[in-house]
Amino acid sequence: EVFAAVGVHSGLPRGCATDVMSALAAMRSGCPAPARSAGPAPATIVFHGDADQTVHISNGPALIEAALQARGMQGSQAQPSGGQSAQGQRYSQTVYHDSEGHAMAEYWQLHGAGHTWSGGHRDGSYTDPAGVDATAQMLRFFLAHPKAG
Repeated sequence: EVFAAVGVHSGLPRGCATDVMSALAAMRSGCPAPARSAGPAPATIVFHGDADQTVHISNGPALIEAALQARGMQGSQAQPSGGQSAQGQRYSQTVYHDSEGHAMAEYWQLHGAGHTWSGGHRDGSYTDPAGVDATAQMLRFFLAHPKAG
């Protein structure tokens, strides 16, 4: 009810952890069972590096699956594409549309990326300036999903 869209970069699905130990386990091995959302689900965009040694890669698809389930969109048609950033990092992008054709979820798998913010400034910590500009893509996604009302 509060948010129209959410963006996650290298994170865990909601409800994967209840304390530090379960968070570390989910980061290391993946989320065993994400919590189901109890209200309207926001549109969701997720970025995750497939070479991330801190947060297991399976958490990215788990975030998308949880978002699709919350919207009643499991099994929806995925529109896969791929490319590379201006600096050469390859990525795979999958967009999920609702029955009206609106993109309600996006998953960006960043090939060769570790646990860094994709497209971040080279002077920042935990950033990958060679990557897709995750900040710009999240902003684009958020602007396409304004809060109604």
